[in-house]
Amino acid sequence: MRHARGYRRLNRTHEHRKALWANMAGSLIEHEQIKTTLPKAKELRPIVEKLITLGKRGDLHARRQAASQLKQDAYVAKLFDILGPRYKDRQGGYIRIMKAGFRYGDMAPMAIIEFVDRDVDAKGAGDKARVAAEESLED
Repeated sequence: MRHARGYRRLNRTHEHRKALWANMAGSLIEHEQIKTTLPKAKELRPIVEKLITLGKRGDLHARRQAASQLKQDAYVAKLFDILGPRYKDRQGGYIRIMKAGFRYGDMAPMAIIEFVDRDVDAKGAGDKARVAAEESLED
């Protein structure tokens, strides 16, 4: 019996899961909407909501705690400068999960995970800026 085993293992080692959550949380913070499988989305929600709560606190200790989980300074900066103040008056429920059908290859249930009150222009903005910078270097 699986009593008191709270999280999904997702056929990954502990280190692999930790890296997966760091990467997915960073992508969600950067793009404010990502598409993934439903079990991954359900496991990602409490992780990102705790990070948003750290962003709302805004002190140095919270910034260091978030940096230890996110691994990239750009994500930490966006979390504390943009997302924390955006959800300052909200008491929780920063993330929305919507079912998005099934993946063609293996029929895995898919989901879209996004921030409530998200910035629509944030999705792909970093990628577009990166491509524009590369094109300007070529000229």
